[in-house]
Amino acid sequence: MSLKSTLAIPFAKKARKKVYKWAYNPHKTQQKIFKELIKKAKHTAFGKDHNFDKIKSYSEFKKQVKVTDYEGLRSYVDRIIAGEKNVLWKGKPLYFAKTSGTTSGAKYIPITKESMPTHIKAAKEALLFYIAEKNDASFVDGKMIFLQGSPVLEALNGIKLGRLSGIVAHYVPQYLLKNRLPSWETNCIEDWDTKVTAIVEETVNEDMSVISGIPSWVQMYFEKLIDKTGKKISEIFPNFNFFIYGGVNFEPYKNKFEALIGKKIDYIELYPASEGFIAYQDSQKEQGMLLQLNSGIFYEFIPANEFFNENPTRISVEDVQLGVNYVIILNTNAGLWGYNIGDTVEFTSLLPYRIKVTGRIKHFISAFGEHVIGKEVEKALNDAIKGTNTNVSEFTVAPQVNPPEGLPYHEWFIEFENEEENSNELASKIDASMQIQNIYYSDLIKGKILQPLIIRKVKKGGFHQYMKSIGKFGGQNKIPQLSDNRKIADVLQGFLKD
Repeated sequence: MSLKSTLAIPFAKKARKKVYKWAYNPHKTQQKIFKELIKKAKHTAFGKDHNFDKIKSYSEFKKQVKVTDYEGLRSYVDRIIAGEKNVLWKGKPLYFAKTSGTTSGAKYIPITKESMPTHIKAAKEALLFYIAEKNDASFVDGKMIFLQGSPVLEALNGIKLGRLSGIVAHYVPQYLLKNRLPSWETNCIEDWDTKVTAIVEETVNEDMSVISGIPSWVQMYFEKLIDKTGKKISEIFPNFNFFIYGGVNFEPYKNKFEALIGKKIDYIELYPASEGFIAYQDSQKEQGMLLQLNSGIFYEFIPANEFFNENPTRISVEDVQLGVNYVIILNTNAGLWGYNIGDTVEFTSLLPYRIKVTGRIKHFISAFGEHVIGKEVEKALNDAIKGTNTNVSEFTVAPQVNPPEGLPYHEWFIEFENEEENSNELASKIDASMQIQNIYYSDLIKGKILQPLIIRKVKKGGFHQYMKSIGKFGGQNKIPQLSDNRKIADVLQGFLKD
């Protein structure tokens, strides 16, 4: 081990101790964040419009600030884009993180000088926790790759604009730069297919020890490496022992990844969003990710089954319970207030607070009143393929309300890497798990309102072709794993196996 990796171990343990100090004092930590946010924003346009100078408690805050989304704050964001200062947060943002909205078109999420460091710090701490737990930092001597969007930034009235991953690329610590791949030139390639091919050429003969990215895109990178060399990933990169990911549930990809890699490895899950770095996995032994209570975000939660009610329950972290599916609401030092990012989470621990992402509040199926959520379809698929050699590359689910004949059903579009199971048997296993998890779905099947689900086999590479066809191939783009309409499903009909 090098001096750098040797020194990293005591440094990591010291950092972990510091984090756990606030993590085990969660309510005091969040109360402090709440007061700081209100105090610093009371002279902004939003603060004046919502009487921040009179807010002394969370209950008063809820009366003044309603839960909203990007559209609800858009008029304020438009003022910032036009050049106005002190709108949502003091001064002007350093950046806009550009994301694609389902109804809003492009969304411009402000990142301020106060919020930017929290993105970097949380990612660094996730690695330090891993070092402290494993008592091993040898990976820092190898090469590291982070599959991400282009770091080339545009300007919007003096504010830099780009994808979050591209913005973060400008903040890689100096001591990691010489170990980091791909090269700046390759990272700037916009076409994803071309970019991944170039990354393969740059990395195939390197000692890669850390690989990070959205699983579906890393899978593409692994497949290109294997096509080029004819070897498993563990043979190409013998010192690659853990994978960092975020943005999706990894379980549906796990079998496939381990088949490509050729050995079992560790995984570190992150929960980064343009709106803030929300959580990271702090232990290989515990379920869930450590909620970042000390990173300039005051959190609120609404039970998912109440979210569309006129007056849903709205609580702080002090009142959450285990096993409840919540919509997560953010109030941040980037000037987002009562902001619904669209994700649902469930707590796995209350001291410290750990969460797992269960899906999207807008990504559900309730065409027949069943309200199926992402967590349920992911678990059903995992239950069905567990203990088999079946590997799934990608999938999505949609309702078929008006089939040409017979009862309506849920239609599962699955791209198999390899298929050991009979698809009818696999469909039966998935359906059985769905009925166990969701009583409403079970009642619809038993009541002959729905017939059991049907699997449609997507051809190899079909999901990638679909993403290309809609101009969302690569980077941070992900396919929703379920939706309440046929927008995706109808297009995917053109990418099915013959």
